[in-house]
Amino acid sequence: MRPFTYTAARTVDQAVEALADGGPGAKVLAGGTTLYDLMKLRVENPRAVVDISRIAELTEIDVSGPELRFGAGARMADVADHPTVRRDYQALSESLWRAASQQLRNMATVGGNLLQRTRCSYFRGGPAFPCNKREPGSGCSAIDGIDRHHALFGGSDACIATYPGDWAIALLAFDAMVDVVGPAARRTIPVADLHREPGSTPQREHNLAPDEVIVRIRVPKTRAGRGSTYLKIRDRESYAFALASAAVGLTVSRRGRIEECRVALGGVATRPWRVPAAEHTLIGERLTEDTARRAGEVAFAGARAGHHNGFRIELGIRTVTEALMIAGTRATR
Repeated sequence: MRPFTYTAARTVDQAVEALADGGPGAKVLAGGTTLYDLMKLRVENPRAVVDISRIAELTEIDVSGPELRFGAGARMADVADHPTVRRDYQALSESLWRAASQQLRNMATVGGNLLQRTRCSYFRGGPAFPCNKREPGSGCSAIDGIDRHHALFGGSDACIATYPGDWAIALLAFDAMVDVVGPAARRTIPVADLHREPGSTPQREHNLAPDEVIVRIRVPKTRAGRGSTYLKIRDRESYAFALASAAVGLTVSRRGRIEECRVALGGVATRPWRVPAAEHTLIGERLTEDTARRAGEVAFAGARAGHHNGFRIELGIRTVTEALMIAGTRATR
């Protein structure tokens, strides 16, 4: 690691001020489960680190109002195991349980998890591998390399690295928002607008300013939470990253027709990926294996395979199909 200054903020205002003072190289430290790794690999080389883990207001979990409210510093384990989340929003709970080991969930925060960086081996592999995300203008080794885990959606000529997270996929499906504080103002960003596709600037992964801090995640309450799931398919069951995943929520009428449908994809795109076209195919329909399969096919209609990842299109279709069937069973209990 390279030398850096360290500030332990006690309030959000102190954290914002320290980030501004630290300049463009400053980084927020919450649970540290991603930042430490990247600093050891010298992918991240912050000149200043601002520790927000001691800010009490960031650890809130409040489910009493018209929305679920999670402080950005709440631990993944605490949110995943909250009784209301487990009972009424299973997709949210499952996306956290399936994201990491118990040890990591006990440390990692829900705000930090949103901003975790890609697990692309070329990005993390050091200077031997050109990477536009790590060093803009150097090239993308994955495009002509081993792209088995790389994106089917949202890639560009500069980058095809997959967004690795699970929690953001479930949040996207349920129209979540993040509250952000910076030196100039407080603002709210829909999770749908938080992450960026790489385009020609893959080093810019989200729409936060360098001196802004996520303080809260808010999720509108909906009946679709009861009929929801997060299904994650991976090479091994023990906390590997997704080859394909789907966060799904449904409401079903007494006549057995789908009234509301939410589908978001993970593990297959450069950012969390919502598929409204797939959702629309199911509205007013009865959920069957055939209608679920058709929705999966629509969800992956625009997928763009590379050299080694084409098998994940069929895998993704089957993932959506199975997730919809699980959610349908829960929605009609």
